Amino acid sequence: MDDVVSVYAIFADGEEARRIGRTAVEERLAACVNILGPCQSIYRWQDAVEETEEVAAVFKTGAARAPRLIERIAALHSYDVPAITVLPVADTLPRYRAWIEENSGR
Repeated sequence: MDDVVSVYAIFADGEEARRIGRTAVEERLAACVNILGPCQSIYRWQDAVEETEEVAAVFKTGAARAPRLIERIAALHSYDVPAITVLPVADTLPRYRAWIEENSGR
């Protein structure tokens, strides 16, 4: 069975997070996405320090599917350089791991 990972991504707003999250689940690239809500981001972009409100989301998938999921999020994303990272999951319930496997991939 595939290792479980969480894919963390930041979006311009809730609508974009929901649209991309739903697409990822419909396309079986992720079993689930949790949209965490607004957060304040402070970052450097084009040699200026920017502040904006963004929306964070966590996608649950298998490690083998994570590269395809990252590519798909990036293709649908409004940012030139979207923040998308893969976080390993050290351990989880076996039935949760099986659920992720069953509902993503194939």
